[in-house]
Amino acid sequence: METLNFLAQGFDVALRPINLLVALFGAFVGTVVGLLPGLGPINGVAILLPLAYALGLPPETALILLAAVYLGCEYGGRISAILLNVPGDAAAIMTTLDGYPLARQGKAGIALSLSAMSSFIGSTIATIGVVLFAPILANWAVAFGPAEYFMLMVFAIACLGGMVGDKPVKTLLSALIGLGLATVGVDATTGVYRFTFDSVGLSDGIQFVIVVIGLFSVSEVLLMLEHTATGQQAVTASGRMLFNLKEFTFTWWSSVRSSLTGFVIGVLPGAGATIASAITYMSEKRMAGSSGRFGDGDLRGVAAPEAANNASACGSLIPMLTLGVPGSGTTAVMIGALTLYNITPGPLLFEQQPDVVWGLIASLFIGNVILLVMNIPLVGVFARMLSVPTWILVPAITIVSVVGVYAVHSTTFDLVLMAALGVFGYLLRKMDFPMSSLILGFVLGELMESNLRRALSITNGDLAILWSSPITIALWMLTALMLALPGIRWVRARRARAKLVAHA
Repeated sequence: METLNFLAQGFDVALRPINLLVALFGAFVGTVVGLLPGLGPINGVAILLPLAYALGLPPETALILLAAVYLGCEYGGRISAILLNVPGDAAAIMTTLDGYPLARQGKAGIALSLSAMSSFIGSTIATIGVVLFAPILANWAVAFGPAEYFMLMVFAIACLGGMVGDKPVKTLLSALIGLGLATVGVDATTGVYRFTFDSVGLSDGIQFVIVVIGLFSVSEVLLMLEHTATGQQAVTASGRMLFNLKEFTFTWWSSVRSSLTGFVIGVLPGAGATIASAITYMSEKRMAGSSGRFGDGDLRGVAAPEAANNASACGSLIPMLTLGVPGSGTTAVMIGALTLYNITPGPLLFEQQPDVVWGLIASLFIGNVILLVMNIPLVGVFARMLSVPTWILVPAITIVSVVGVYAVHSTTFDLVLMAALGVFGYLLRKMDFPMSSLILGFVLGELMESNLRRALSITNGDLAILWSSPITIALWMLTALMLALPGIRWVRARRARAKLVAHA
């Protein structure tokens, strides 16, 4: 009953005119950013974060804006995946497998409308999960001490390498680079300058906004400049634009199952929507067996990954709000938004900032309704946005990025550092290093260091505190398992190849 009272308080915040307007704007911008190939939710949130702060929006309003952009990007990513066979972001990769064949068969409207409904189902189920489980986890997390928090963050980084199976080493290296960037500036304990190279601009460390804009927006612009063509022609969304009751019933249980799975995966630190969509797609394919047409235009192949990636996006808010640990790269940016307002995410956030937390949760329900109502009738409008040429898109992103970074501190040094980090991020992306894990490492760096220092100060430097409680021991075991997963997968793949060679 207490949870329902808090949720009612959250709706009182979310239904304020300014917050409704911000949610509508964020949903639209997020959908547009999501449908443009390569941008994705992190870029969308990163571009709007400094503008929200510079405009002086209250913290709950800024967070509602960023959450609406996040959900909008997850909705929008399916549009280019289905019409263009190019996923708007990594989470929409699985949608291309059946979405594009359906579009080629003249069922683009059905695929788009059904994917919007599946996204709505996934987000709604996951938001209900946030309402039910976030307060429970927050109460449990109060028992965490500095040693437990440190090990939780080690586990979060290990999850990155353990769950991203195709490039675990690069993923972990990318996270370590992020941890290294977090050490620049004044040591909070000793007051010693670290890695500043006698630069006054680096004495306060590298600002979060500069890192996000540089590594994502600027590097994305540089990648876009390599591809000046607008890409292949999108399939026209013609014919019937809305699914019927039979098609909805056919995909209903796939959407529900995938929503639950996506929510659970989203709660895991560092897992993310990409993994959720891949796991649910393969699960539904196995369940369908020979009766399915997966890969040739099966509606369940569109519904399952779309429900999963939206459920995962909402689920990733749980570790962010309750533990202060980002569940995805995008929630890492949102944690940065909270720190800009001097708000520390974690279990006490529910007690100290109930308007921020419950306003955000309530806005998820409202944002999902806005996105469903917006996406189905405006499919044709969004589809035409796929033809926006690069010569318009690149300057627009550049202008917004420069204005956003300059507005925060009004120094040219920030702009130079942003450009330098953009080139650095461009080189890393060319070498296939994932940027989301770098941001996770950067966000967790300061928290890891402060909690490790606090833990060691309690025991006068005795490291035994890091494995002295049941929670820390369990986290050590889970960390070891996550680090071992890539090796286990490699051994299995090698055995499978050996069997194929033997049978051949």
